[in-house]
Amino acid sequence: MSFDPRQHRLVPEQRWFGDFTLGERFPLPSRTMTSGLFAAFQAASGDNHPIHYDVEYCRAHGLPNMLAHGYQVAIQTCAGAGLFPHLVEESLKGFLEQSTRFLHPVVLGDTLYPLLEVDELTPQRSTGILGLRATVHNQRGVLVLEGRHRYLLRMRPG
Repeated sequence: MSFDPRQHRLVPEQRWFGDFTLGERFPLPSRTMTSGLFAAFQAASGDNHPIHYDVEYCRAHGLPNMLAHGYQVAIQTCAGAGLFPHLVEESLKGFLEQSTRFLHPVVLGDTLYPLLEVDELTPQRSTGILGLRATVHNQRGVLVLEGRHRYLLRMRPG
């Protein structure tokens, strides 16, 4: 049997704009906000505010521990962490926009549970806009982030 790299996929079939339904959910892996993730984000972002790396500063300002940067929480909704981008490898034309609202603080040690849910299907002539509602809950079930992603997908060929 010969090997064909085009058949080496995480999902057996590709999906196109018309294959999605409102309310369809794409859970993303949970992640505990460790000191290593805090340090990696600080190094990547260059953010030097002590609220993100100095626990004593945080306690002096009424926080139980270091506060996660908002973008550190927002990136937990990255669709690439789950199956969605593998489903649309052939139909994805572009990532159009992203928005985020931060609802509650996330501190060192919190575990986050991100989810993407189809909340928009706007057909066009040869493409469609697929919107995903993004949410992140913490280990106590508190909604800490909500937002949206929008993607441009091709219609099924032929």
